[in-house]
Amino acid sequence: MALCASARRLQRISCRKSTVGWGGAIAVGLAAVGWRSITSHVSCGDFRANHSINPSARYACALRSFSTSLPRSFFSALSSTNTMSITPPQAAPSWEHSAEDIINLTKESIEKYRLVLDQVGSLDAKDADFESVFVALADVDTQFDAVVEPLAFYQNVSPTKELRDASNEAESLVRDFGVEASMRLDVFNAKVAAEKNIKESGKWDKLTPEEQRLVEKMVLDGIRAGLSLPEEKRSELTKLKKELSQVCLDFGKNFNEENGHVTFTAEELKGVPADVVSGFTKRTEGDKDVYDVTFKTPDIMPVFKFAENPETRKRAMEGHESRLALNTPLLDKAIELRRKIASLLGYKTWADYVTEVKMVKSAKGVEDFLNDLEEKLIPVGIKDRDTLLAMKKKEHEAKGYPFDGKFYVWDYRYYDRKYIEESLDLDDSLVKEYFPVSVVVPTILSIYQNLLGVRFEELKNPSIWHPEVQAFAVWEKDAKDESGFVGYCYLDLFPRPGKYSHAAVWPLLAGYDRKDGKRSYPLTAMVANLAKPTPDKPALMRHDDVVTFFHEMGHVFHGLLSHTKFARFHGTSVARDFVEAPSQMLENWCWEPKVLQQMSSHYQTKEPLSPALIEKLIKSRYVNVGLFYLRQLFFAKFDLKVHTDQESEDYTHLWCSLRHRVSLVEHDKECPGQGSFGHITGGYDAGYYGYTYSLVFAADMYSTVFKADPLDPARGNLYRDKVLRVGGSREELDTLKDFLGRPPNSEAFLEELFGTVPASKSAANL
Repeated sequence: MALCASARRLQRISCRKSTVGWGGAIAVGLAAVGWRSITSHVSCGDFRANHSINPSARYACALRSFSTSLPRSFFSALSSTNTMSITPPQAAPSWEHSAEDIINLTKESIEKYRLVLDQVGSLDAKDADFESVFVALADVDTQFDAVVEPLAFYQNVSPTKELRDASNEAESLVRDFGVEASMRLDVFNAKVAAEKNIKESGKWDKLTPEEQRLVEKMVLDGIRAGLSLPEEKRSELTKLKKELSQVCLDFGKNFNEENGHVTFTAEELKGVPADVVSGFTKRTEGDKDVYDVTFKTPDIMPVFKFAENPETRKRAMEGHESRLALNTPLLDKAIELRRKIASLLGYKTWADYVTEVKMVKSAKGVEDFLNDLEEKLIPVGIKDRDTLLAMKKKEHEAKGYPFDGKFYVWDYRYYDRKYIEESLDLDDSLVKEYFPVSVVVPTILSIYQNLLGVRFEELKNPSIWHPEVQAFAVWEKDAKDESGFVGYCYLDLFPRPGKYSHAAVWPLLAGYDRKDGKRSYPLTAMVANLAKPTPDKPALMRHDDVVTFFHEMGHVFHGLLSHTKFARFHGTSVARDFVEAPSQMLENWCWEPKVLQQMSSHYQTKEPLSPALIEKLIKSRYVNVGLFYLRQLFFAKFDLKVHTDQESEDYTHLWCSLRHRVSLVEHDKECPGQGSFGHITGGYDAGYYGYTYSLVFAADMYSTVFKADPLDPARGNLYRDKVLRVGGSREELDTLKDFLGRPPNSEAFLEELFGTVPASKSAANL
């Protein structure tokens, strides 16, 4: 969920919410990605990898001009000639808070929540029932989120550092309160008494399945929080949880504030496209002109992919890997704290604790899945590496570079790109010219609207946190009155200093049924950092960027089109190893010929991609797939190992040695890349495997339901009704069975990867 991606970092009172990401905010961010696009998503290892691009004054005017005109083009593309005049039944929120407001409102919300906890905790056991305990807690949790979620969001998007700092401070307050609330023994006792009374009175069978799920999940929250432990251990657990919460917050703050760069001469940047170089900050150093390349994906990625000089790529990679070295002691501390917490709670490892409530159910299940896939991928990856190594040898001999027979981590993207260009005659820079932002974004939104039966209406003069943000009211396609209102969607698409990086989705407001019988409507915000325009070209998107955007919009619609009674189960509030599956499934549209033709329009000629170019692009999808997925397995295996080991070790050494063994790439010196592995403190701890695990479900859903006709609204309606609507209100396996008409299996996934279906231990586990 790249729900950032992906994945909110707040420790939720109800232990449920996360941002969707990449990268992602649901980082379910972090970045949350396509076959090839995942390489850009996790280049920094964070599902909501933070980067902010500071355009030089030379280009700031062009960026402002472009982004200012963009909403009008979006509006014309998304709206029919008859603009709706229906007033939404719920007003859009205001984004006019001061730093003082953020802190005060957060403190007020905490006190209101604490009062309800006190009331529930003071109930006599005989008076504890569904309404007085579970509904009361669900209601206050929902009201609390409605205030603090938007306030915590400021740290990711506000152009004002004062607001970002206040938002970060507010999040720290909420985290501490979250630990305090989760450890309320009196509240847990009320839950247990209420559950007992409900079942003994015969009222259990009168509850709806979603209401029963609410009871079960709330009681489980208390058990997993350690409330069955003796007082001394509970006190220790509370202390450890608060400490862990702050460590994760500090880790993420360092991400937000990272502003490093690496400097090169024009000669050292030979091979990097001129339009990219023109966007770098140029300055004079001694008697030479030099360029500062930030570690943000739109800047550093072209260096990895295009710089001809291997020393340039090496220096760029080592700088990128080391850019958050200050996070390494924080990660060490977080892992050790988790080890202690898991032990106190009676779990063998932190991974066993985390996976207990996921689809995979155990750390052993994760290990088996990863090992089984690695065994199948290693022969393919070795063949891929040897092919690219032969290319490297030939190029080094031709250009006079020394060749030591090794394939390094800084060689991978460069030769992967060259292999695609040479074997398929496919130029990434040429393809990019067919995807101007001003065409792609509204076209993708239009595709989603037609597929899912909704319609976007841009808000006039909305309250927003930055002038470039677009705000939309979303309606049912044929809405005639306010009953057709769906919710709000905000798009914050362009880079600026201090802003969250990559693409991620925040489910800021959940949908739910109010006590008065009316509906409270959701709000989702997508944050992206689309390419900036240059003096010669408009903002253009690589195909990887198109896939990522399509993916993240999948999270947006999961948040908009869910319709559950309780906010706790709304939208992307599903098991973390399933949350990416719906959006990953939708990435397939970006490889469909008729969709590619519809989305593409050359920025000069306005012509769509030719059939020949589309065919080459589709063929590129599975090129070097062995190395690609082994890289993903490295991230997942590192994450699993640090959360299953009983003793600490040198994690920098582990990072580099494990990458060498699994990903088949060498390194020169050991760099602390784990300091930039944001997933591990951003909600995907012992959970990075979920990106690949959920791809199994995504492939099955697409192959079974959509492949025959991906743009068929009837199939879209089925997906909306069976998957999006139910959110987390039922077991994810039941959702899959309902949608597929059978239990899921891994056949489609394995066939896509290998062209066949080899015997698979993991297939039997699904």
